[in-house]
Amino acid sequence: MNISVEFTLMPLQTDFEPQIINFIKALRASKFRVLENPLSTQIFGEYDALMLFLTTTIKASFDNIEHVVLNMKIVKSDRSDYEPHF
Repeated sequence: MNISVEFTLMPLQTDFEPQIINFIKALRASKFRVLENPLSTQIFGEYDALMLFLTTTIKASFDNIEHVVLNMKIVKSDRSDYEPHF
């Protein structure tokens, strides 16, 4: 089963940009398709492989940030090719 995951990582500190950049670079370095916009990052792939990757990647990010919020949405389908019809 394929899934689409959308993230917003929010380190709760003044020097937040490096942590966000490192998280996005880790996602980019994966074998999964990654799309970015100014408000969130999306990643797409097969459920088991993607969730295993995300578990380790999120933990590594959390280990390097003292206080952080991660908003995550998971959709049960690959929405990477979505285009608005309006």
